[in-house]
Amino acid sequence: MTNVLIIGATGTVGSTTRRYFLNHTDDQLTLMARNTDWLGKLETSRETAIAGSVTDAAALKIALQGQDFVFAALSGSLKSMAQALVAAMDQSDVKRLAFITSMGIYDEIPASLGGGNVSQNPVLRPYREAADVIEASDLDYTIIRPGWFDNGSTDYEITHKGEPFGGHDVAVESIADLVTRLAHDPKLGLRDSLGINRK
Repeated sequence: MTNVLIIGATGTVGSTTRRYFLNHTDDQLTLMARNTDWLGKLETSRETAIAGSVTDAAALKIALQGQDFVFAALSGSLKSMAQALVAAMDQSDVKRLAFITSMGIYDEIPASLGGGNVSQNPVLRPYREAADVIEASDLDYTIIRPGWFDNGSTDYEITHKGEPFGGHDVAVESIADLVTRLAHDPKLGLRDSLGINRK
């Protein structure tokens, strides 16, 4: 059993990942969200909810207590969120982090997939800045770079930093599967940045 903190648990990826953990593991989940009412009914034997933002140091300190694995699926000011999370994890001595960014942050999308890399698309700059913060940390991080989310086939492949991205789309459930694998395999994706796309 792993103690898992999901930050951004009410978003598309966070909520899907929550359900995936409940359905496929016996892990204990701590769900952090700005509005915990949006979490709906908790499975009280396995889930705890904490209201707060990742930039709320006091709430984050409480959320990190006793955790083995942290999954962050955030939106907003990603660089400052990444900085706050790294600082809090360092203080809490929690090391294992999976953090969602986006494909294209390293200019790794080939022209055959339509491009859209950070050098042409400034919308991706905050995702790259957040990744840079995490990569400069001493955490046991995995950065996850998904394609566009959908609910199609869940067959997926992984690419590593420095490799061309493999495809344009990915099922949200595939991301959840990868996160679950990361939570149970401390060497998978260790201090690496993984692209994930549909096969």
